[in-house]
Amino acid sequence: MARFDPTRPDFSPYGFTCVRWTPTRMERCDRHNEIELNLLEQGRLVYLLGGRKQVVPAGRLAVFWAGVPHQVLGFEGLADYFVMTIPLAWFLQWRLPDHLTQAVLQGRMIVEPNRDRLASDRMRFESWREDYQSHSEDRRHICLLEVEARLRRLALMVVDDRRSARLRSAGVFDQRHSSRAEEMAAFIAQNYTQPLTAEMIGRHVGLHPNYAMSVFQRAFGTTLLKYVTQLRLSNAQRLLVTTDELVLTIALRSGFTSLSRFNEAFRKSFGCTPREYRRRHRIVAPAADRLDNP
Repeated sequence: MARFDPTRPDFSPYGFTCVRWTPTRMERCDRHNEIELNLLEQGRLVYLLGGRKQVVPAGRLAVFWAGVPHQVLGFEGLADYFVMTIPLAWFLQWRLPDHLTQAVLQGRMIVEPNRDRLASDRMRFESWREDYQSHSEDRRHICLLEVEARLRRLALMVVDDRRSARLRSAGVFDQRHSSRAEEMAAFIAQNYTQPLTAEMIGRHVGLHPNYAMSVFQRAFGTTLLKYVTQLRLSNAQRLLVTTDELVLTIALRSGFTSLSRFNEAFRKSFGCTPREYRRRHRIVAPAADRLDNP
């Protein structure tokens, strides 16, 4: 039975897997560049995903991009559960509906809204696990086709709350660019706490900066700058609610060059200051009051 290894390096890949997982309270967050699917037959899991608490209830498929910092904070009534990991590049190549793909890549956990799919999903996961363990390429190929179909069904059930002319005009993500876009996403996810420019990101994947920005925006529906900022804010959210570090320290650790830039970006995204967010959502016991700036 698989379980989280706290000594595993950040971004160490899992690749394609389908196993039963033993729940544990994770000592630290994990990040890996796969899409993760969870299915609980009973009980519930509580994640910290990108700085926000997320509950995975029993009987409802949950999907998220594990490149976003995630950490199991606790669980109830749960002995084990199904976990599947799918490389991000494969997920992108499926060209799933935009509203699902973009929601996942922007750090949201997508949970099946239908409460009556446990029996069918349990059968699917049992079959997928057998396919994975068979080491048969034909069976694994069939498994992936079925996973793609299941995610397409999920997309039909999930409300598209990002409908806009901009997204519709973006069209379907061109498969020719999927590997480059995935490489950029992975590079950003591994380096967002460091200074990053479009030139650096483009050079990493062998593209002119302007063309790299165009490919990325067409793939993910957001700009390189916004995506980098989003990952930095997600990391800062997690540190605010799980540590007693100074706000300035958190800002610098998350890749912001100044406290003022961090405060401005944070307030614009979340409608409050980092200090207010910490008061509302903190998980660790409060330490003595600190003289950090709001």
